[in-house]
Amino acid sequence: MHEHLGRTEIARRAHLTPQAVANIVEELLEEGLLIELGRLRSGRGQPPIQFAVNPNGPLTAGIEVAADHMVTVLLDLSGGIRGQSIVSLAGPGPDVVPDLAASEVRKLQDALGADSSKLLGLGVVMPGPFEIEGMSSVGPATLPGWTGVDPAPLFATATGQHVVVENDATAAVVGERLYGAGRQLGSFCYLYFGVGLGLGVIQDGRPMRGAFGNAGEIGHVGLTPRKGKGVYGPAGALERFVSVFALRERLAMAGIYVATVEDIQRLHDENDQTLRDWIAMAADYLAPTVAMLENIFDPETVIFGGGLPDSVLDAVIAALDPLPVSVATRLQRSLPRVLRGQTGQLTAALGAAALPLLDTVSPHLSVADPAS
Repeated sequence: MHEHLGRTEIARRAHLTPQAVANIVEELLEEGLLIELGRLRSGRGQPPIQFAVNPNGPLTAGIEVAADHMVTVLLDLSGGIRGQSIVSLAGPGPDVVPDLAASEVRKLQDALGADSSKLLGLGVVMPGPFEIEGMSSVGPATLPGWTGVDPAPLFATATGQHVVVENDATAAVVGERLYGAGRQLGSFCYLYFGVGLGLGVIQDGRPMRGAFGNAGEIGHVGLTPRKGKGVYGPAGALERFVSVFALRERLAMAGIYVATVEDIQRLHDENDQTLRDWIAMAADYLAPTVAMLENIFDPETVIFGGGLPDSVLDAVIAALDPLPVSVATRLQRSLPRVLRGQTGQLTAALGAAALPLLDTVSPHLSVADPAS
């Protein structure tokens, strides 16, 4: 991102006429999206006036709704995190969550002294798949109570904001692209450990969404692990074995109950045997998963992130070795085949907060009606 530019340089980079840029800059200044920094002293003639994104201008809000918690963030236009919160959910239904989301956004705004008029919009991310008949998650990843319910109007009514809704893994890969290990990458895959297991894909710098917003529902795919026998049908779905839900279920069978990331971290610090066994099993399923993703998408790397402690993700990645041969098996690599993400529990909410801005400024191409 360029910190400051003059009108002429903006016109050159955007391939617009100087007059068009002047009109756009003037409008953005009036709306508080840009600020004027003064003149740049360089060369002969009148120094150009420099402009930059206004870090104290309008904000965007991001909400991640999971089965047992909700993450809220506020971002300024320069990408700075201006507020964040994580609250537990007694119930994730549509009768509770929109009002709670509105309350959390107001609390974060109040802490900044910012009123609601400074919000450009609200991004909301939820587990998919969206509106697929006959398909449900093997764990509690698909939120109960939301079947047949359009979340956008409910959140818009509760918050009074323009709302953009996305699935959690796609938002997470946007968050990692903007703030984490994917900042310098144009093409990568992101395995998102939410309550279930999701996949986000960045291809040529843009997220892959699919025709109906359901690209990346990898949790429903069944793969044969490196050790043991494959299980077919819903009982063999990846997130039945490799997800936060699967880990909690395995721990509960051993009489160990965890509610937070900190609880899982404590078990790892204590070298808990049940957790160690799950890490080994998860790696047996994830190693062929990584090779499959590499063969399909040819990414620069595959990133693991989401709702597990960094230390556990590192242990899972270490247990992948040796990975199966794939198109990514090359001696000369600038990156390892698998990396850990850098944005932790905030990943999906950060991506969510970027959605209203992307929705506002990105061009949208429509398919022409063949009858017209």
